[in-house]
Amino acid sequence: MCTEERSCTVLCDRANMAELPTEFPCEASSINLEKNRLKFLSERAFGALPSLKSLFLDHNNISFITPGAFKGLSNLQELTMAHNEYIRYLHTRTFTSLRRLVRLDLSCCNLFSIPDRIFLEQTSLRELICFQNNFRRIPSAIRGMENLTHMYLERNKIEAVAYNSLLGLCNLRYLNLQENRISVLHDEAFKDLGELQNFYLNDNLLVDLPRKSFKGLGHLKMLNLGGNLLTNVSNTWFGDLVELEVLHLDRNCLSFIDQGAFDNLTSLMILHLNSNKLTTLPFPVFQPIYFIGHLYLFRNPWDCTCELWWLKEWMANYKLVRDVPCASPPSVVGLDLSKVLFSHTNGTCIDPAEFNLSTAVPDHSTTLSRLNSLISKLMNQEVREEVRNFTEGQRNETVMKPAEVQLSATHKSSGVDLVLLPLLFLIQVQTGCLLDLNF
Repeated sequence: MCTEERSCTVLCDRANMAELPTEFPCEASSINLEKNRLKFLSERAFGALPSLKSLFLDHNNISFITPGAFKGLSNLQELTMAHNEYIRYLHTRTFTSLRRLVRLDLSCCNLFSIPDRIFLEQTSLRELICFQNNFRRIPSAIRGMENLTHMYLERNKIEAVAYNSLLGLCNLRYLNLQENRISVLHDEAFKDLGELQNFYLNDNLLVDLPRKSFKGLGHLKMLNLGGNLLTNVSNTWFGDLVELEVLHLDRNCLSFIDQGAFDNLTSLMILHLNSNKLTTLPFPVFQPIYFIGHLYLFRNPWDCTCELWWLKEWMANYKLVRDVPCASPPSVVGLDLSKVLFSHTNGTCIDPAEFNLSTAVPDHSTTLSRLNSLISKLMNQEVREEVRNFTEGQRNETVMKPAEVQLSATHKSSGVDLVLLPLLFLIQVQTGCLLDLNF
């Protein structure tokens, strides 16, 4: 297909070709040879095509590329060879003469490595796509590529990121290392990535991180550490991440977060802490004064005691958190934190376990004993607060039917506060004992 400007697009995709055509239009600006049966690229396989900007060779059966196969394509900017599963090796001079190449896609091949000097002439390369290969380390060929902005290395077999793996990538903005086998990060391994904005390290095998793992990443906006084996969050990791907006720590084994771990994250908008082993989140560790977005806390075994009272209040006020199910104490298991009723005496919070009735089969003698103790103190105005605590605890513990607690609005109690009548009647139903309510 050619335009009036003598710029042609060659569409030979899905043509069942086993060999390249003998010649192409010299005005061709784009050639699509996807999903054919090409196996071999000889030297100067495409002849001289000075107008060619894009070449697509995806989904073929290419197994060997002769050094100099792309000679004559001096203005080529985009080359894609993804899904050629028989490519296991590239010669150092595979991309000779492609000095203006901007985007190279080698994803979903079977490459085990890339020669160190293969990109010596590709000084304009900005986007390198090499995901789903067999790399066990980050290719050293990329070191010093100052114009590289996007690098895709996910779903390989990379085991470590060394201190010199990413040297000189001063303009890299996007780095994807997810779904590898990374268990080791060297200290300051990312120090040259001063312009990095999006960083994926999720779904690896990281158990711990060095103190200065992310030193130098002052412009990072998103960091994904989800799906690793981290057990704690250190207060030394995120010190330089003053522009971070999204942090993923979900799907780890976190049970502890150092105080001050999030102190420097003054731009944070979204924090994922879900699917861990967290039982509490003390206020000094996480101060929501710095937090202006969403906090994800579900799928953790939360201990809904007074240490989380501040979180319940914050949830109610800002509506930014939901789904915080309680795993303990027993009196509130299964309740969402937002539904837990905390009691306070003289300004001091009382844990639900201390004032809720047990959900187990009731012990009649214990229940009646506690009831008698309360009745004996009724006339003392100073213990009315204790009665209210007892009542509030019962609300946390037992789901009451309206019919069980309705009393006549005109009923008058002599010496007994009306707040006790539903409580006495409820205990009567639970114990099966008839109580004399005439005091």
